[in-house]
Amino acid sequence: MPGLVSTAHSFPAVTIRLQKFLSEAGVASRREGEKLILAGRVTVDGQIVRLLGTKVDPARNEVALAGRPLKPLAKRFVALNKPPKFLCTRRDTHDRRTVFDLLPADWGHLFTIGRLDADSEGLILLTNDGEFCQRVSHPSHGLLKTYRVILAKRLEPKMLKELTLGLRDKGDFLKAKNVRLLSANNTRSEAELVLAEGRNREVRRMFKALGFRVLRLQRVAVGPVRLGELPPGKWRTLSRVEIESCLKPPVKSPRTARRN
Repeated sequence: MPGLVSTAHSFPAVTIRLQKFLSEAGVASRREGEKLILAGRVTVDGQIVRLLGTKVDPARNEVALAGRPLKPLAKRFVALNKPPKFLCTRRDTHDRRTVFDLLPADWGHLFTIGRLDADSEGLILLTNDGEFCQRVSHPSHGLLKTYRVILAKRLEPKMLKELTLGLRDKGDFLKAKNVRLLSANNTRSEAELVLAEGRNREVRRMFKALGFRVLRLQRVAVGPVRLGELPPGKWRTLSRVEIESCLKPPVKSPRTARRN
């Protein structure tokens, strides 16, 4: 298709897929972008494009949606302290509040990197960089999540070993990488857990299997990013060091390295 990648400049073209461009422009997710392309609503240099494999150079090609010119938004990497009762979905059929209500409305389409259930609170990472989101959220990347949990009765030290050895629940093998007891009395316990994976309601399910009721569950870290003193409902931008640390490949254990 003429006009998609110009050779008028001496610099090499940097091209991306059209649906990725739409995502980075904040108008749609990649999947939603594919639907817009197939529907003939997207033009490149004034020509309707329906081919999903089309690539564009954001610096040289003019992309428009329904006649409105688009530009990629600035990349955003955000840490947010999710309060209880806020959802991690973009829209809710029951009109409940979501974490996106806590962010500036003009930021466009952001993704949550992992989720917390409605009753849980603490650190959520968000970005409009789909590649960053996919890499960081994939279990193989090895980004550890740290949680603080308050329980309704005493947690005995022997139970810490059960959590690190792992247990079965509804066909899933649930296991903490590390557990630390912070305080305990006859009616209340507080512990810190580190998980390598993020299965649905994993922490709550682990303690329920041991006969515990969770009073409070807070995520305090995702990899190198700490919640710190960030107030509930507030957000901050990740530092460059935090972003680069999140993207570092996981460190293999000596046993894994020998197997490979």
